[in-house]
Amino acid sequence: MNTQELTGYAFAAVIILLVIWLRSRGTGRPIRNRGIGMLFPVLLLLIVFGFTIQSLTHIPDHPFRMPALWELLLAGLLGVGLGSIMLYHTGYEKREDGLVYSRRNKNFKYVIIAVIVIRIALSQYFKGLDYTEFTILTMVLAYVYVCVWRIGSFIKFRRIYSGN
Repeated sequence: MNTQELTGYAFAAVIILLVIWLRSRGTGRPIRNRGIGMLFPVLLLLIVFGFTIQSLTHIPDHPFRMPALWELLLAGLLGVGLGSIMLYHTGYEKREDGLVYSRRNKNFKYVIIAVIVIRIALSQYFKGLDYTEFTILTMVLAYVYVCVWRIGSFIKFRRIYSGN
């Protein structure tokens, strides 16, 4: 295992711990600003991935190749699947004070770990792909996954918030 792989695994571990910590901390506080903050990761990832793709097109002595359309569609479908799993395990409740809180889910930490493990396993399986193609496929999977999860969570929140 090389240093780059170890760095990737360490980064994944930090993300897992951060998501679990933020999620467990968030159940005690009401969701503010009509839930708009849930949509920030969608916009933030779009900007970050845009800069990443731009930098991938400028790697010296390495031609930029987009993955095949079927590969992009498959990455998108995997993203929909993983995002749907996360969305299923995300819930909200209106409490006595009239504010909306995240509903605690004891399985959430296992779900997020499983999602990360699946992504790592897929990255090991597709190691033979070109670096730029693999990076783009991973970004498509992650972006679709976050969009499904966050936009779906926002819709769930708004239904509870408006009283439906």
